[in-house]
Amino acid sequence: MSSKDAQAIAREQGVDLVEIAANADPPVVKVIDWGKYQYQKMKEEAKNRKKAREKQSELKTMKVGLKISDNDLNIKVRKIKSFLEDGDRVKIMVIFRGREMAHKELGQAMVDKITERISEETEIVVEGKPQFAGRNLSISVRKK
Repeated sequence: MSSKDAQAIAREQGVDLVEIAANADPPVVKVIDWGKYQYQKMKEEAKNRKKAREKQSELKTMKVGLKISDNDLNIKVRKIKSFLEDGDRVKIMVIFRGREMAHKELGQAMVDKITERISEETEIVVEGKPQFAGRNLSISVRKK
């Protein structure tokens, strides 16, 4: 189609004639409403930015006490697994209260118990060694 015919069609419909591929032979143009096209393009870019932000892994925290019951621990482990399935990293914190600080080896045993239960179904990577920060023993895990 000649450029004059295309311009006439665009004027007739009250929309714009936009060049899509200038390097093509012959050049490719499209009859569209430019304002609407720009608006849709802007919305799509915002949607893509939002998806990119969501895909970044977050750091979730799960706090556990030394005297936690087995059922409560199972619930926390199940929640940690769901976080890992979503692609998030999880920081597991074992909290020491009162005189529990005298038995730091129990905290290490708790961390080992939790990581063992998680790794039964999901392959995980433990990031770094368990670290003490005040009355907390923390370790980070992520999905392999």
